[in-house]
Amino acid sequence: MSSYDLQIGGMTCAACAGRVERKLNKLDGVVATVNLATERARVDCPPETDPQVLIAQVERAGYTAQRVADTPEGGDQQVVDLRRRLAVAAILAVPLADLSLALSLFPEFRFPGWTWVCLGLAVPMVVWCAWPFHRAAWNGLRHGTSSMDTLVSLGVIASTGWSVWVMLRGGPVEPGLGAGWAALTRTEDALYFDVAAVVITFLLAGRFFEARAKTRAGSAMRTLLAWGAKDVELTDGRRVPIGALGVGDEFRVRPGEKIATDGVVVEGFSAVDTGVVTGESVPRDVTVGDTVVGGTVNAAGSLLVRAVRVGVDTQLARMARLVEQAQEGKAAVQRLADRVSAVFVPAVVALAALTLVGWLVWGPSVSAAVTAAIAVLIVACPCALGLATPTAILVGTGRGAQLGIFLKGARALESTHAVDTVVFDKTGTLTEGRMEVVAVRGTDPDLLRLAAAVETASEHPIAAAIVRAAPQGLPTVSGFTALPGLGARGTVDGREVLLGRPSLLSDRGIPVPSEYVGATVVVAWDGEARGAIEVTDRVRDSAAAAVAALRRLGLTPVMVTGDNPRTAHAVAAQVGIDEVVAEALPEDKVAEVRLLQAAGRSVAVVGDGINDAAALAAADLGIAVGRGTDAAIEAADVVLGRDDLLVVADAIALARRTHRTIRANLVWAFGYNVAALPLAVAGLLSPLVAGAAMALSSVFVVSNSLRLRKFQELR
Repeated sequence: MSSYDLQIGGMTCAACAGRVERKLNKLDGVVATVNLATERARVDCPPETDPQVLIAQVERAGYTAQRVADTPEGGDQQVVDLRRRLAVAAILAVPLADLSLALSLFPEFRFPGWTWVCLGLAVPMVVWCAWPFHRAAWNGLRHGTSSMDTLVSLGVIASTGWSVWVMLRGGPVEPGLGAGWAALTRTEDALYFDVAAVVITFLLAGRFFEARAKTRAGSAMRTLLAWGAKDVELTDGRRVPIGALGVGDEFRVRPGEKIATDGVVVEGFSAVDTGVVTGESVPRDVTVGDTVVGGTVNAAGSLLVRAVRVGVDTQLARMARLVEQAQEGKAAVQRLADRVSAVFVPAVVALAALTLVGWLVWGPSVSAAVTAAIAVLIVACPCALGLATPTAILVGTGRGAQLGIFLKGARALESTHAVDTVVFDKTGTLTEGRMEVVAVRGTDPDLLRLAAAVETASEHPIAAAIVRAAPQGLPTVSGFTALPGLGARGTVDGREVLLGRPSLLSDRGIPVPSEYVGATVVVAWDGEARGAIEVTDRVRDSAAAAVAALRRLGLTPVMVTGDNPRTAHAVAAQVGIDEVVAEALPEDKVAEVRLLQAAGRSVAVVGDGINDAAALAAADLGIAVGRGTDAAIEAADVVLGRDDLLVVADAIALARRTHRTIRANLVWAFGYNVAALPLAVAGLLSPLVAGAAMALSSVFVVSNSLRLRKFQELR
């Protein structure tokens, strides 16, 4: 399958998004998801599908479409246009409303031609300020569909048309103070210009604040996407565009410059500010052999870096894609809202018609009937319903990206509120995945030096740890022999040195003192055990704090590792985990996840290696450490951009907060329409109040979602 991202123009509510989605899904082999908040469509289709066919299909639905790659950022332009229309509407609405109020309270102030003054103030608003609503409604009408703009346009045109009819038919005319005053006085000669004016102003204000909020909500991702370096200095001193850099090329990074792409340091030492990618506030020291991430900033010394990943393969690009996919995805609750919105608008139009007929038959006046029908049209606009879920996801995933938390999609949000168990891998997850010497026991001062000299010829991780711990200037080893699974031997300074498991010495008749039994490495020469070296995989500094934070969130931590039981239980005790499963192969890890799920638990798995990928995929929620293997990252639902395990708790807390925000938004949106419609039908809600309430409902949903930007890390 091929995938395309389309920027959709002209959508104003959930009904619009649903219409575009249904239209695209009618094409053979096409699976489309349309997001109102991002105004994008994610389309998966057969490879032979021409993107122009997709664009044409959207246009047949009455909207515009362009491939995202061909579309400049348009959010700011939309905000500017809405601000301009809102300013004009406010300038005209204030004198119109004040004039209507004054002439209603003081009839003696009415002057010849005052009705035409009201009309002159209203016409620019009804035509130009409300044009976005009329245009969208007309496009829907041409294609036999309806949307919230249909309701707004009908309400505005109905109130204005009624007012013009009252003016032209002759007889007495009242300023009205809006439709509510006309209903109370039971007159049929009140003007509705102020209704149209104030409703348009309220709705434009709501639309403007929505657009500005969505622009702000997406600012974190736009910053991330635009953060990468634009050019790079090669070793010969030339600066070339970043696109000219290839894998294996070496480039220079001076203090204060951005690192052009993911690579390995081949020369130099520096501190690198990784905040934009990982959220870490403290720069990380790097030296020869360390990996660096494109988009991070070299804070101190000069570095020579060899490119390992370029272009779309870099960590920055991959993380940005994860967030985009999450923002384009839909939660199950959003799909329910879309289905409701698809039938909601036609139902409201029918309800408004029935309300008009009912009030004409049983009501006190034609004016009261028109008032109630217009209020129904305006108050029922399902803007808040369509924005409830996507705005929360947009803000939540953007905040996560700032903290180094990348949620792949709606599944991560919907799984976390039910998760009660977190399964950790040990090596590379709870531990740093790098062996180090923690203790040297023995009286001979040459113990570590001789052992390290032998291990210089070995590639084993334990050997590397011993060599790193030894002083510089080691003697040369000769006659080196590796003893797989046991240890090694070699001759150093004329001594035959044997080192390895205690059993290696015992099998060769060398007594092992009781204090050395169980040590990682025992060292012997001249037929005598001289001492022991303890080597372990160092536990991450943040592991214990992370486990404690998860417990505070009500989660049960479990360790499942392929390591031996003694090491596994030692690490578990150090970090505060009670449940331990040791000597687990990859298939055993999956079986353990299934076992926990069968016991009624909802399981999250945290891992970083290829051997964790199957368990990550099997879990209800997979969390991969960002510097882990590609297999682990692909299988996970949440990717952490840094190695601080406290971010695991942050990720779960953020996803839970986002999910709660979605539910609160939907409760408000559904509750608002359910409560407001009966009031409008009963004539207890004037169009002025209805317009204000509808606009404020949408602003509430977006503002509630924006509170996620203040989410703080758990510390």
